[in-house]
Amino acid sequence: MRFAPKARHRITLTEDRANLRWMRAALREAERGAAEDEVPVGAVVIREGRLVARAHNRPVRLNDPTAHAEVLALRRAGRKLGNYRLIGCSLYVTIEPCAMCASALTHARVKRLVFGARDPKAGAAGSALEVLNHPKLNHRVEVLSGIMEEECSALLREFFRRKRLKS
Repeated sequence: MRFAPKARHRITLTEDRANLRWMRAALREAERGAAEDEVPVGAVVIREGRLVARAHNRPVRLNDPTAHAEVLALRRAGRKLGNYRLIGCSLYVTIEPCAMCASALTHARVKRLVFGARDPKAGAAGSALEVLNHPKLNHRVEVLSGIMEEECSALLREFFRRKRLKS
């Protein structure tokens, strides 16, 4: 099945600076996760240029397979804004969301997803699956990938390298 091509948007210098700022914030969250021995994924929810919520992966610590950074950040944003519909919000995350997280973005009506590293094994924004913007869905999410990709990938590589050395 072929999907319609994604619309291309030229990034302005102001948008580029904002993307770097918020991806750095997501990376700081990922580093917090790594410090807790969680897979280092971080996410932040932004609305109108302001931080609404932040989170990092916590499935091990919380004994919760759904405690991915994206889901936790969406939950916090919903509580803070008083609505599960996160209209006008952007989610910045260090790695391409999985199918569960991509579905959550769609249900939350997030306007824009910005991610760093692609996930060829489980990425659901086009790398392994196309959950976001599937033609059967009634909500579209703008997707921008590759922001600080090397830094995001390096954090994950180093985490798993250390894990292998320990075992």
